[in-house]
Amino acid sequence: MAYKNIDVKPVAGALGAEIEGVALNDNLDNETFDDIHQAFLDHQVIFFRNQDLSPEAHIRFGRRFGSLNIHPYVKGMAGHEEIMEIIKEPDERENFGGGWHSDMSFQEEPALGSILHSIEVPPYGGDTLFASQSAAYDALSEGMKDMLDGMIAIHTAEKEYGRKGHSAMQRAGMQVEQQEEGTVPKFEHPVVRTHPQTGRKALYVNSAFTMHFKNMTRRESRPLLQFLFEHATQEQFTCRFRWTPGAVAFWDNRAVQHYALNDYHGHRRHMRRVTINGDRPR
Repeated sequence: MAYKNIDVKPVAGALGAEIEGVALNDNLDNETFDDIHQAFLDHQVIFFRNQDLSPEAHIRFGRRFGSLNIHPYVKGMAGHEEIMEIIKEPDERENFGGGWHSDMSFQEEPALGSILHSIEVPPYGGDTLFASQSAAYDALSEGMKDMLDGMIAIHTAEKEYGRKGHSAMQRAGMQVEQQEEGTVPKFEHPVVRTHPQTGRKALYVNSAFTMHFKNMTRRESRPLLQFLFEHATQEQFTCRFRWTPGAVAFWDNRAVQHYALNDYHGHRRHMRRVTINGDRPR
């Protein structure tokens, strides 16, 4: 793919590319924005280095792609409720995002994408892994594809933001409102979704928010879901991003899962995230 105003360097075979030649704090012209948007669709997650991104510029860049999400359970940044501050202090042992997931799949209209900006990074560790769910779907047998197409799964945040998850979130330093048992909504999403812009099919289940298949119990659902969770995050479908100060990652939640590694105990890590609202999976 030829891009007019940016340099795009793939980082892995399945997904991911680093973008050079652009400052995100500028008011991007339409041609450069179109290049970035196309690279995002082509590579599913894109990375930028050395970005001097103020909260206002972070929000402004995110809004070029759509309206921004206000997280229903996590308190936003003071003065900028669209920004989630993700901070792990040196004495904290748990982290936010430490498991494979797709942001906001527990909502009726899950996120289009997330844009994460590094403010302070540890001297080692704290990388983020990304997994292409379209590559994972493509690798399935035809028989498995036929079975999964048309299946529906139930997504909810009750495990992550209910009583047990709330305690873990607090230990990770997040300001989270505990949700009472039975009050967290559940939504139905297709197990295989079609990307509204590229037309590619992708698996759409994740271990954080997918509880069971529609009209099946959790016990009945567990073997197939566990297979899909493990299949979808195999190494050949992934890329790994080493954070540096001022780096930005922008991933497509419609086709990507991610995992924040928690291997930097004793060091501080400070990130800021905006999340772009999406539409109902189909």
